[in-house]
Amino acid sequence: MNAPLLGIPDSVKLPDRVYAGVVEAILRGDYRADGKLPTETALATRFSVSRPTVREALSRLRSDGIVESRRGAGSYVVRLPASPVARLTPIESVADIERYYAFRQCVESGAAAAAAEQRDAADLDAIRAAYDALDAALEAGGTDVDEDVRFHLAVANASHNQFFVATLETSVGPIRQCMELARNLADRKSEDRRREVQREHQAVVDAIARRAPQDAAEAMRVHIFNARRRIFEGTQVRG
Repeated sequence: MNAPLLGIPDSVKLPDRVYAGVVEAILRGDYRADGKLPTETALATRFSVSRPTVREALSRLRSDGIVESRRGAGSYVVRLPASPVARLTPIESVADIERYYAFRQCVESGAAAAAAEQRDAADLDAIRAAYDALDAALEAGGTDVDEDVRFHLAVANASHNQFFVATLETSVGPIRQCMELARNLADRKSEDRRREVQREHQAVVDAIARRAPQDAAEAMRVHIFNARRRIFEGTQVRG
């Protein structure tokens, strides 16, 4: 019998629907913390999708720190996720994109400022590691969405404020959707684009390292403003 995906719009892409289904199952207690997930084949059967779709969903669960893969043993739940409903609010129009970037500017600027005030050495190491992983992915010219999401989550985690963390965790779906749109519209192999994006990220890292909350907030605000600009520069749509 197929697993129901409660409250999840049909417009959401298959990997995101599987992601949400696994999250719901964890929250219901079907898969317990520190417990093993079913095999890819079993999950594909449960959600009536292909194994590649399951792999993509598991990759996203790993990037969000909800599950981890253990060599030769499968995938295990390592922490309880936030509710999936807000995570999968779809972006369906140009107006939705505009509103979502306005939301991100407010929330992530605040998270960056808090990170600059509250971060410890381990947090800074995690942010820098996420930056380095993103830089390597951008340099390779492949898909870098997971690494980009991980960077923004690392900044939120450094705030040591559970409300920033929960808001970013429940916003991963729309954030990823906008990032993928930007990648599809832009020349992802452009050296100029890579340098611009990483200059913006580096400004955030530097301000957090200096414990400069106002600079961190402004650096994040500029980065998200420019991320929105890069989407609309790649289309004929304006406003």
